[in-house]
Amino acid sequence: MFCSKCKSLMVPEDGLLRCRRCGFEVKASENPKTTIRSEMNKDMGMLVVEGRTDTLPRTEVRCPKCGNNEAYWVLRQTRAADEPETRIYRCTKCSHSWREY
Repeated sequence: MFCSKCKSLMVPEDGLLRCRRCGFEVKASENPKTTIRSEMNKDMGMLVVEGRTDTLPRTEVRCPKCGNNEAYWVLRQTRAADEPETRIYRCTKCSHSWREY
């Protein structure tokens, strides 16, 4: 889980999840389970991430559909191992997904 204050990785310590950067704590039992499900998008023929995305990293990139300047991103190895990975984006505003090779 990532810290809701500073977005750093939280680590389990004594039944708590604790952020080592800012000190924020939450009980491990209060942590909502993150369910990320991948499925094939029939229109674009790529993997998309569905479900709770607020823990995914964000970047500044322009959405081709709505023009928003922020998107979640994940990396997937969609081709041979000796080729670079595919970067998959999902707009934080309209949830449109697209990819970059």
